[in-house]
Amino acid sequence: MASQQVGLITSSDHLVLSINEELRKLDPKIKVPERFIRVSQDPAPVLGTSIPAIPTVDMKKLVSEDTKDFEVEKLHSICIEWGLFQLVNHGVSSSLVEKLNDEIEGFFKLPVEEKMNLKVRPGDVEGFGTVVRSDEQRLDWGDRVYMIINPIHRRKPYLFPELPSSLRETLEAYILELQRLAMTLFDYLGKALMLEKEEMGELFEDGMQSVRMTYYPPCPQPELVVGLTPHSDATGITILHQVNGVEGLQMKKDGVWIPVSFRPDSFIVNIGDILEILSNGVYNSVEHRATVNSTKERMSVALFFNPKFEAEVGPSNTLLNPNNPPLFRRVAMEKYVKDFFSRSLNGRTYVEHMRIKPGQAGNTTSS
Repeated sequence: MASQQVGLITSSDHLVLSINEELRKLDPKIKVPERFIRVSQDPAPVLGTSIPAIPTVDMKKLVSEDTKDFEVEKLHSICIEWGLFQLVNHGVSSSLVEKLNDEIEGFFKLPVEEKMNLKVRPGDVEGFGTVVRSDEQRLDWGDRVYMIINPIHRRKPYLFPELPSSLRETLEAYILELQRLAMTLFDYLGKALMLEKEEMGELFEDGMQSVRMTYYPPCPQPELVVGLTPHSDATGITILHQVNGVEGLQMKKDGVWIPVSFRPDSFIVNIGDILEILSNGVYNSVEHRATVNSTKERMSVALFFNPKFEAEVGPSNTLLNPNNPPLFRRVAMEKYVKDFFSRSLNGRTYVEHMRIKPGQAGNTTSS
């Protein structure tokens, strides 16, 4: 791996990798470094074949007294069949979103040395760069900054507070808007599942929340790499915004990868593993990945919404009965997070790890 192409920061137990700006200047004739090549990845559908449209949820209709009953039922059906939807009329200020776009683009244009001030530290997963756990690990074609942002006391003092001040202030305002939006969505998801009235609020209000800003540079051979490894999110819900309008998100539906195209004024909301567990398998946590292209850089920002650290993750007792026994184990949220981050991303393996196996007791608690 040529030193002018990739910067590696070494620590005692892992490597932190960043694709620096030199990758953006690669001559198209230069081959992709070996560690980025994914020779066995599933192909996307051939262009020209029938690609289903991503379903849409209208927030205005969801909160309107006249239309909410119909929209809640629609939301319920989408979460069962798709596990992902585009959210329109979400109420987040377009001027705030545009300012955030400018700030994130500006951040990723900073010299790599400045961004490395936020690098992931030994034994951690938060910060700038990609954690490399082994010499055999295949690497994603992208840079990211990942941080826990809530509860406030969980923020690392050397990460969020050290972002450029304008980005920090804009991101803080955006986070507050999406916290409001997420809790409204949780309320209606609880109604759709017919949970006890306060159950979603008690679980997710002031819960664990995190943000990931990602930059995917152009790649001379995009068919050989993946921007983000296929996975499902270990969240209740994830709210994704495409910063510069360049598409690349794909979801797996009925065993096939399909491109996710959505309106520039919408967010993509996807169901995570925790909501699949909470719903006892009624909702589906969607497996997804990010692809890259040869000419355009792509940027995105995702916010992840989880239960409180002191909560317990497991199927809702409201949904359980002798005819609907628990399909998943119960585990403390703190342990759930620790276990998830101790593993590499790999499809839906973690939610399947939580599934009760034949012969196990129905009230199995993860140790």
